[in-house]
Amino acid sequence: MTLTGSGSAYDPPADPARRSTAPVPVRVNQYGPPRRLDRRVALVTGASSGIGAATARRFAMDGWQLLLSGRDRRRLEQTASGTTAVVLPADLAAPDGPRLLAQSALHTTGRIDVLVAGAGMGWAGPFATMPHTDIDRVLTLDLNATLHLVREVLPSMIAAGRGRVVLLGSVAGCVGLREEAVYSAAKAGLAAFAEALRQELRGTGVGVTFVVPGAVDTPFHTRRGRPYDGTRTGLLSPGSVAGTIWEAVRQNRDEAYVPTWLTVPGRVRGLAPGLYRRLLNRFG
Repeated sequence: MTLTGSGSAYDPPADPARRSTAPVPVRVNQYGPPRRLDRRVALVTGASSGIGAATARRFAMDGWQLLLSGRDRRRLEQTASGTTAVVLPADLAAPDGPRLLAQSALHTTGRIDVLVAGAGMGWAGPFATMPHTDIDRVLTLDLNATLHLVREVLPSMIAAGRGRVVLLGSVAGCVGLREEAVYSAAKAGLAAFAEALRQELRGTGVGVTFVVPGAVDTPFHTRRGRPYDGTRTGLLSPGSVAGTIWEAVRQNRDEAYVPTWLTVPGRVRGLAPGLYRRLLNRFG
């Protein structure tokens, strides 16, 4: 079994005995307990490393109040170091994980202006050998938990008449990568969800941004148990993806691809499906 992800790693708990599904706010600066703030608030999941951590730092540069979630408290605190961020450890794969995180986040700051749903995991290997438990794990975190978290956060945004949901996709969801069938399916599901939700939210003041990165240089490639197949120079930096997320939020964009040429496979698929599959069989 080899576990993979798109850049914001899903860190296993170091000690199962210490595992808790209930997020506990932890202030990482010296200014006292969390309080409701008037400045903009971003909740970032998968913030312990990779794209999530880089995104949190980019938002912090612009003075946002951050709520950082993940399963590794120590890494979350490292991400939050030097900021006024509030750390909310949570297991989004647990049945009540999304609800508890949303409740804790809204209680802490009274508002969420942007949700960056960056938590995710994957599995690399032939689908015929994939354990059923791992199928469930990937779909639970990458798709189900994300949908449930959005469902918990969305009513407060609609009531406020403003907000943005940022969903992190993957090139795997656009083209379908061999030996990453379930991960590809989960990310493709997120793409469809983003489009459908965007239509539902027209006129509410709440937007949906779907971000599609290529391969990203994160600890993900080490954790999955086998090296990245391409050249290291072809990997994106987490910071470049974070910058794209930041610009997409600032410009209220519906979609963003990193790099921008990733829009090409989808166009080829629509216009020339036969050619698309021949190219995929050769290079995918």
